[in-house]
Amino acid sequence: MIVKKPLIGAISAMAMATSLAATAEPLNVGVLVPLTGDLQSYGEPSLRAAELAVKEINADGGVMGEPMEISAGDTQTSPQPGVAAAQKLVNVQGVHAIFGALSSGVTIPVAQSVSKPEQVLQISNASTSPVITSLDDDDFLFRTVPSDAFQGVALSEITAAKGYKTVSVIYVNNDYGKGLTDAFSKAFEAQGGTVAASVAYEQGQAAYRGELQQADTGGTEALVLIGYPENGETILRQALEGGFFRDFVFTDGMKAPELVDNLGAQAVEGAIGTVPQARGDSPGAQHFASAYDGEYGEVPPKPYLDTAYDALYVIALAAEQAGSTDRVAIRDSVRMVANPPGVKVGPGEFAKAVELIAAGEDIDYEGASGSVNFDSNGDVPGTFGEWTFKDGEIITNRIFEPTMPE
Repeated sequence: MIVKKPLIGAISAMAMATSLAATAEPLNVGVLVPLTGDLQSYGEPSLRAAELAVKEINADGGVMGEPMEISAGDTQTSPQPGVAAAQKLVNVQGVHAIFGALSSGVTIPVAQSVSKPEQVLQISNASTSPVITSLDDDDFLFRTVPSDAFQGVALSEITAAKGYKTVSVIYVNNDYGKGLTDAFSKAFEAQGGTVAASVAYEQGQAAYRGELQQADTGGTEALVLIGYPENGETILRQALEGGFFRDFVFTDGMKAPELVDNLGAQAVEGAIGTVPQARGDSPGAQHFASAYDGEYGEVPPKPYLDTAYDALYVIALAAEQAGSTDRVAIRDSVRMVANPPGVKVGPGEFAKAVELIAAGEDIDYEGASGSVNFDSNGDVPGTFGEWTFKDGEIITNRIFEPTMPE
């Protein structure tokens, strides 16, 4: 269900924007990313994507006529440091909204401990756990990436299409790993497949041979690895060295070119995976790729950069619509700028959006990652990419919509 925009709210927000623009303080967004820990290789690219959005917005005149600012915090890919970083951003640095975190295992406690009680909007670009859909967050938590309820089905479809009938799963022991494992197992078994074993692993261990022994039940054709590159690399190395598995299926968290660098191309040759991915031929996707390339060089084969970029645009547009840096007002304006009906505006069109808002027009942001239409739970729909390691490169085989059960 897509939540429509309330007309009265749009009119009042427009009036507020007109009266407050001249005196508005700069919008400051807290950027909560993993600069260390298991997802550190995703942190800097996500930060760059966020900075790119801010640079474009400021080049178009800023938010309410003031330059937009960001303040970064390192989650360390861990709940406790992530919550501490969020608390500092909100209570010390006074940010008006939060972008992040990446890991569901960090995003959820941040929402529960900081965003909800402090009434500050939080938009994640990468947290895919199905738990987030039903989380009691007072509508302060949104995400620009589809739930793993969808990715689990997509993962099941590519696993079955590869011809695997019996698999084992090793997954990171957090909300992301548990949620995606449950969604995959349910879908794969509904398709007639067998999940021989599901084994959780803890982050930061030096060895995972015990987990591999539990997963290797005999007759298992492939290992589905749901995790992150730092520990995932160790699991892969020990799986190959110990002769536990030769065939692998990955998810978004393992889409990492450093696996080739550190393990060698042959170690992962032919392995497949899924990732939330927009169709790259849209105007928004093309603009983002061109702008990122111009600023930093070619877009790396990492997921969630376009969704990071879109999250910053949505926050900025919501503040512009609200005409205020009030945290609740920004939250209340998110669907006004992201959902239909309205004039389509995309990446690089912030000035156009400002003019439309000032004229009392509805807008509908169509992002680099596709439509950013938030339902009543703050979730968005999406498509998925099937990718593979081939000759030392990460190749996209296709982009598709999974067939969800009725």
